Amino acid sequence: MDHQGFKHRLQNYTGIQLLLLGSFLGVAILFTSGLGYVSISFGDVFKIIFAKLFSQAPLIESMDRLWPTIVMDVRLPRILTSAIVGGGLAISGVIFQGILLNPLADPYTLGVSAGAAFGASLAILLNISLIGTFSIPLLAFLGAAATLFLVIYLSASSGGLSSNNLILSGIIVAAILSAGISFLKYIADEQVAVIIFWLMGSFASKTWSDVLLTLLAVCAGFLIFIFYARDLNLLSLGNRTAASLGVKTRHTTLWLLITASMVAAICVSVSGIIGFVGLLIPHMMRLITGPDNRKLLPASLLAGATLLLIADTVTRAVLPSEIPIGVLTALIGGPFFCYIFRKRQTGGGQAV
Repeated sequence: MDHQGFKHRLQNYTGIQLLLLGSFLGVAILFTSGLGYVSISFGDVFKIIFAKLFSQAPLIESMDRLWPTIVMDVRLPRILTSAIVGGGLAISGVIFQGILLNPLADPYTLGVSAGAAFGASLAILLNISLIGTFSIPLLAFLGAAATLFLVIYLSASSGGLSSNNLILSGIIVAAILSAGISFLKYIADEQVAVIIFWLMGSFASKTWSDVLLTLLAVCAGFLIFIFYARDLNLLSLGNRTAASLGVKTRHTTLWLLITASMVAAICVSVSGIIGFVGLLIPHMMRLITGPDNRKLLPASLLAGATLLLIADTVTRAVLPSEIPIGVLTALIGGPFFCYIFRKRQTGGGQAV
């Protein structure tokens, strides 16, 4: 069987693919919950989670009393937050690549990350603590949202929202905000280290509140994406063709653009800047599921969750000292970005 024939057959088994991806993610969550300075076996982690979920205290009476606290209050919130953020960034990447018809698009193409970074830097510099630990995520989200609407305003024309205009507007606004962030770092003095650390991304000290916030945002976004998945497939044929097939192109594009940006903004506001997940995962999964967004979205959600979970575990439990996860994803994603760009330049890649 030739390569194309094998690829076509592989893309027909979507249910099996999703089952395998989901199972692997579940096992990864349990396995990584036992990794760290205090090592806990896979079986004991399973017992702790089962006992806590179903109030079966006798199951863990013979264990070290610290283990349930380590798993449930320290590791699991961080692990679940990293997985949910990874899934959210991945499905946002699918939407951006689908709308902009550009294989190099990801959640940061429209300057969403730069807006979030500027908002968070401002919160840190001014020591804003109106709502406690949520002050920095709130300012980061507001910065990302304001950036998105500014980009849409700049790119809007009588002919509607054009992909090229959106990308150019995003680059312009991101460049301005990058200069603003540099200025904030210049005047930050002793707080500059906190700003730099946030900009590099981290899941350290995450709580169940972070899990709940990101879960609600990603689930809501995923449902909207799935609802519009067929329309997104048709948009890849061009606005005129999609409109002739009954798609409200401007309405659909705007809804998907705002939702994808908001999902990415909430993820970034919790984790800091983590690049390339939204670029890598859609490409990897498109090879397996094909271009149909109804299959690609759930596969990317699960794969993105697994990738970022593993990356965070490497920084947390494998490396001698923890490095910001944004640095690790950039080291992995940067060369891949160059490969995709070069492949596109030589005519070997397609837009979607």
